[in-house]
Amino acid sequence: MAERATPGTLSPVLAVCGWSGAGKTTLLEAVIPELRRRGLAVAVLKHDAHGVDVDRAGKDSDRLFRAGAEVALHGPGEVLRRARPGGVDDLWGALAALLDHNDLVLVEGHKDTPLPKLWLASERDPGPPPGLTECLGVVPWGEGRPARMLELLERWLPPVWRAIPLLGGVLVGGGSSRIGKPKHMLRHGETTFLETVSTALQSSVQQVVVLGSGAVPRSCEHLARLADPPRLDGPLAGILAALRWAPGCAWIFAACDLPRLTPAAITWLVEQRTPGRWAALPDCGRGVEPLLALYEPQARGLLEALAASGQRAPRLIAAHGKAAVVQPPDDLRQCWRNINTPGDLAALEDDAQR
Repeated sequence: MAERATPGTLSPVLAVCGWSGAGKTTLLEAVIPELRRRGLAVAVLKHDAHGVDVDRAGKDSDRLFRAGAEVALHGPGEVLRRARPGGVDDLWGALAALLDHNDLVLVEGHKDTPLPKLWLASERDPGPPPGLTECLGVVPWGEGRPARMLELLERWLPPVWRAIPLLGGVLVGGGSSRIGKPKHMLRHGETTFLETVSTALQSSVQQVVVLGSGAVPRSCEHLARLADPPRLDGPLAGILAALRWAPGCAWIFAACDLPRLTPAAITWLVEQRTPGRWAALPDCGRGVEPLLALYEPQARGLLEALAASGQRAPRLIAAHGKAAVVQPPDDLRQCWRNINTPGDLAALEDDAQR
């Protein structure tokens, strides 16, 4: 069993700072609808140095909160959660929780917090204060502020999104009754299928993890291993094991039976990373292929919902608005051809002899 992965970089989070009266809330109110129109899920964490007042004393919800409970208020189209801080890191925990299901978190204030920042000039103070760290730019006072902020976000967000650590997971396990041998141990030429798939992944990811049980070739024994979670089976079990192990990371998950896989296909998948897209699921003309596909950290919530509902097919998240079905170029489509039967294995050998 591998040690738990270090969480990914806390991003994309951007603080919008300025003196009182600089128009922070007004600007965010103008910019957020446009970000939503562009397909981004946006959260705002608002700082209030005087404390948070969201409930009236004496209300049932306030009485329960004061009794010591965490309280969630649910109404048509909205949920409000009231909780106590978890300690000195409660800000970072709150940001991480928001990033689980949002593409961008905007923090109003926190000019002294180590976060990337935009500084909003005020009528009296056109520039940021001395010593302001990680300032990406200044939004000047006057007309055109929303356009200026959107311009800065357009430059900043894509590289930050793609900088979220990317790992690779190879799904193994099972005896492959139709072939008579675990598929990841089959050979194509001098190389096992597992070696081929892990080598292709290593060209573009920071770490390759083997997902599932069973013997592996000696050359792969150094790779981290994750067992399936209890009460889950099939590919979804391995995928969720990985996403739970490294919740702040993006993943490319690959089946072990892809002996035609090349680094070029992995490079193409990496190029599908774009803000607002939680998964990129290829379709090579035979339907959605979830086992050589890209999953961002936010995809975990979609897959956890599948597991909770008793569904086990990762491809079902393709119907979600935050997942994209993408078509690989013709010269790469063979990389998605897996080996399921002795006939598939014979065809692979025929291809090698041509």
